[in-house]
Amino acid sequence: MRRRHLLGAGLAIAVAGMAGSAMAQSEIKEIKIGEINSYSLLPAFTEPYRKGWQLAVEEVNAAGGINGKKLVVISKDDGGKPADAQTAANELVSSENVAMLAGTFLSNIGLAVSDFANQKKVFFLAAEPLTDAITWSKGNRYTFRLRPSNYMQAAMLVEEAAKLPAKRWATIAPNYEYGQSAVAVFKKLMSEKRPDIQWVDEQWPPQGKIDAGPVVQAVAAANPEAILNVTFGADLVKLVREGNTRGLFKGRSVVSFLTGEPEYLDPLKDETPEGWIVTGYPWYDIKTPDHDKFLKAYQAKYKDYPRLGSIVGYQTIKAAAAILAKANSTDPEKLIAATEGLSMPSPFGEITFRKIDHQSTLGAYVGKTALKDGKGVMVNSVYRKGADYLPTDAEVEKLRPKD
Repeated sequence: MRRRHLLGAGLAIAVAGMAGSAMAQSEIKEIKIGEINSYSLLPAFTEPYRKGWQLAVEEVNAAGGINGKKLVVISKDDGGKPADAQTAANELVSSENVAMLAGTFLSNIGLAVSDFANQKKVFFLAAEPLTDAITWSKGNRYTFRLRPSNYMQAAMLVEEAAKLPAKRWATIAPNYEYGQSAVAVFKKLMSEKRPDIQWVDEQWPPQGKIDAGPVVQAVAAANPEAILNVTFGADLVKLVREGNTRGLFKGRSVVSFLTGEPEYLDPLKDETPEGWIVTGYPWYDIKTPDHDKFLKAYQAKYKDYPRLGSIVGYQTIKAAAAILAKANSTDPEKLIAATEGLSMPSPFGEITFRKIDHQSTLGAYVGKTALKDGKGVMVNSVYRKGADYLPTDAEVEKLRPKD
């Protein structure tokens, strides 16, 4: 009798606990995303990025949230330091109980947060970092990436660069993970298409601290016929100004990552060099229903035009919302299962997160720089679908460690 009484009491407690847990779940009125980025270090990109994700949060909640729950983003500034990014990630997970991590800009910071996510078994949607390592050599099951990688953008640029008659090439890139990765993959893909070319010089200025005079002088001394540029932001402005002054770009072809993005092209103003082959975002020339819808909403809210960062921030949250809605759970394993193979709309058209490497198929625009009314623009731009510039599954299996 006593044993039956104890069993009955235990069962009643268990049932009550389960009911309490279910009630607690039903009482949760919001789902939190922890967002991390280099706001104080790189405002030209991250401020439009923040505006983009804030617009997306408003749209998601106006449409009913995540299965009826309000979406909340808690944002932290990593200051451009990997250690600070990991500290922020830890605080968001342990103190704020976020359902997932998202964001980051610099490739070394993206890798640091990806490593944290893998160790702590937390879902991480990397927004901006471009290094190939984040989905391949250092990829893990908890990390997915939105933006087209260095490999993808290099493949898009090489498609055009290989048509140039130039045989002697020099490179200029910031000396950290992103620059090193971009140069390595461009050289690999370019040499495969054009085994006749020579790499005659490499310049590796520190990120954010380029001394443009000596860099331009060294490249000019190597006398290349074409230049690959990977610098961006303030470094790009200094390089272009010094290069224009010394005539570095006259009679030479230039292929350049990211330069067609408004956040990097706009500051060049009337100093914009013409004819560079670039990846970018010609928002003023994109005539598709998906982009028109985004553009109208963005301009209505901010009375300003979008930058590429705006697209990245917006789509990061839209993707996170789609993942959470499909999973109908905040369990990391269910989030992973929901994301692998998931397709969704974007301002650039439908994109998919590949199962094999967790890379999205978001693409990029490729065109040439030109001067119009005293400012830089992209002309003759064509959208390149990300899926068309990714390696095969067999190649990825060689690049990515087994989970």
